[in-house]
Amino acid sequence: MNIDKQQIDDLNLKLTLTFAPEDYEAQEKKKLSEYKRNAELKGFRKGMAPLSLIKHIYGDRALGDALDSMINEELGKFIKENNLRLIGEPLPSEDQPKIELKDGETFTFMYDLAKYPEVNVAVGSDDNLTSYKIKVTDEAKKEMKENMLRQLSKMGETEVAQAGDYLVVDLENEEKKVTGAYVTVDEVAGEAKEKVIGAKAGDKFDINVNDAFPEASNRAAVLKTTQPELEKISDPLFHVTVVNVRRMFPGEENQESYDTLFGKDKVHNSEEFDKAVEAQLEANYKQESDFQLNKDIREYLVKKADIKLPEDFLKRWLLYANEGKFTKDDIEKEFDGFLKDFRWQLVRDSLMQKYGLKIEDADLQGAAEGYVRYQYAMYGMSEVPEDMMKVAVQQLLADENQARNMRESVANAKVFDAVKKDIKTSEKTVSVEDFRKLSENK
Repeated sequence: MNIDKQQIDDLNLKLTLTFAPEDYEAQEKKKLSEYKRNAELKGFRKGMAPLSLIKHIYGDRALGDALDSMINEELGKFIKENNLRLIGEPLPSEDQPKIELKDGETFTFMYDLAKYPEVNVAVGSDDNLTSYKIKVTDEAKKEMKENMLRQLSKMGETEVAQAGDYLVVDLENEEKKVTGAYVTVDEVAGEAKEKVIGAKAGDKFDINVNDAFPEASNRAAVLKTTQPELEKISDPLFHVTVVNVRRMFPGEENQESYDTLFGKDKVHNSEEFDKAVEAQLEANYKQESDFQLNKDIREYLVKKADIKLPEDFLKRWLLYANEGKFTKDDIEKEFDGFLKDFRWQLVRDSLMQKYGLKIEDADLQGAAEGYVRYQYAMYGMSEVPEDMMKVAVQQLLADENQARNMRESVANAKVFDAVKKDIKTSEKTVSVEDFRKLSENK
């Protein structure tokens, strides 16, 4: 058996494996014996068929199995002996000539291999990036207060309908009568819109439901029927009687609202409400600023590392590893994004090793808890009971994809924290508007 190595470039190499008959003869006999031992052929007890018959029936398959086994063994030995750190695994070469399995012949197999590039990123005080401090304004505080109180909105009756309100109405014609239907003012179209705006309890008017509710789903909901049943209604003109007008009223600024928004007895008056909102804004802005700085660090380090990759091999490997899931066109479309993420992973892994960083179970637990708290906070739940938290974290980390995401997040955070201690950052104070524009343009 002979292995010939051809170094294509720094990262790509081709291996040519040549097997003469004497190289694979013993392995072929071993495979034939395995087939003989398990063969159940008519006229013979299991495992008792003559080897000549077994070779006649299974010879090509046994030869293929023997060669596959030897190829895997020889490739593995070569990779280990040469201490190769490979991307993916060896792929049959595109230059591989067609092979016809015929016992007694010499066979040549060609494989393409790609090595991971060397990554060595120096980080120090010569590396200077800008961090941003976003100003908290009275206008921003006012907007956040209004949004917070709007989260506590409750439905109540009002006198005159306006945009954003709801009407409770009765509708009737000779074919159908509907009582207590909900009509969303903003979803009414055409001439009917002019009739519902300004409407009061007790008002009566006629509408064409086809014009007023062009969307069949909305029309069916108002008439309390199904979309297929709408076709049975031949007369779209209905007489409407307004029962009452309802509106979502923002929560009032009181102790109940303070407790709901911030937790019991954390805020007691308008002054403390203002300070709590300012603190929340500062925390939100810092989170945005930190995210942007981390993004800038990532892009800066990837650019500085200037990592060359075996791109042609990677495209083939992605297609092979995801056979049936993606086409060549799919991979081509997403390839630039893949390269960007892959280069960052290489830089991050290099820095993890340089700084001696490790991911512990406690890190994953903490990241999962932070993610769960964030999810609940989005639904206005600032305090998460311990039992709910425990169950949610267990479910999160039991999911393979979610757990992998947590591990990636922890690794990123550890590297960013370590890098920030070594580089210089220049703080710049900006308005939230300027910061958002800056983020969009990066």
